Amino acid sequence: MVLGSLRSEMSRALYETWVQPLRPVSYQNQTFTVGAFNPYGKAWVEERLARRIEQLLSGLYEEPVSLSVAVSNSFYKDRPIDNNAAALVPEMALVGKTATLSAAPAKPREKVATTTSNGADKNEIAAEPSTRKMMLQRAYGSERARLIQPERGMFVTGYLFSNWLPLIGHSAFAVILAARSLCYWNPMTGELRNVVETEMGELAQRAAVSVRTVKDVLNDELVMRYFLRYRVRRVMTSNGVRTAGISLQVRMDDPLTPADQVSSGLLEEEEWYLAEFSGEKE
Repeated sequence: MVLGSLRSEMSRALYETWVQPLRPVSYQNQTFTVGAFNPYGKAWVEERLARRIEQLLSGLYEEPVSLSVAVSNSFYKDRPIDNNAAALVPEMALVGKTATLSAAPAKPREKVATTTSNGADKNEIAAEPSTRKMMLQRAYGSERARLIQPERGMFVTGYLFSNWLPLIGHSAFAVILAARSLCYWNPMTGELRNVVETEMGELAQRAAVSVRTVKDVLNDELVMRYFLRYRVRRVMTSNGVRTAGISLQVRMDDPLTPADQVSSGLLEEEEWYLAEFSGEKE
């Protein structure tokens, strides 16, 4: 999950050079240790990515997590993978309806008591691993999954698709989803990170539309009122004030359409956004 997030936040060259070679070593006492190939890789990660990785890990473990980077190039030898080393790596476990990480080592198989159809008790070996765990291993443990990144799925309601899409159009729909992909929201815990620093070009690339279309969408009255707010970041240079991208605030839940607000009497909050996003148009 952390690798998937970092892959989307940095260039491919930087990711493949510095991040992809990292290997998980252990998770103990709220410290997650990864192995780097050499001292240069260790220093690069510590200086540029440690804080971001700690944020991601803390969100996954739901507790403060510190990152430790060690130089350990024994991982990179051409040899078969040692399955016994998997106990050092957090294992995907499904808890309720949310996916969390657990560093607990695998438990041995245990005998469980069951009852036959005629009421007699018998002992049998519990199936190990469970069907759910096998599904997770298949979903997250393959080369195909590395490319698809199923952990980075996005939840889209039928209401957004059926009720809002006809109102705002396909371009606005794509831009909204692209903006949401830059943010994080966990409805179960209420954790929300919906203000991001980006550029019109990056948003256009994610939505597969032109920059002109992105600007039109961001200035659309319905989109501004209910989904996206932005303000231009400007910096002073020797040549004067120049644009340095945009700050974007994204609404992650789906509001009622104006027609449904009237029919239901449930009015949406008009100003769900922060004061600094009160309005800017280009």
